[in-house]
Amino acid sequence: MFAVARSVFWLTLAYLVIKPGADLPDTAELSAQAMAAGSQMIAQQIEAIECQSWECMGGKAVIAAALPATAPVAARVDANPIPVPLPRRRPDQLG
Repeated sequence: MFAVARSVFWLTLAYLVIKPGADLPDTAELSAQAMAAGSQMIAQQIEAIECQSWECMGGKAVIAAALPATAPVAARVDANPIPVPLPRRRPDQLG
């Protein structure tokens, strides 16, 4: 009986949180904003490093060049769809 009461409680709570007709945020837009904010923060931290050697300057240049090249994960998945192979037919289905 306790399991039923617990299930009813959690289902009711979920219904109140995600009710029909609720405006849910666009996840693609939120992830793009988070990626942009993260890239900007990393770029600011890299620019704050003071270099005294050529190795440090080269490392900063490589990292700075790699930052804008990253694309959101959703864009990469949609750009190159991978076909899924179907399994072979079983011998009893062949004939």
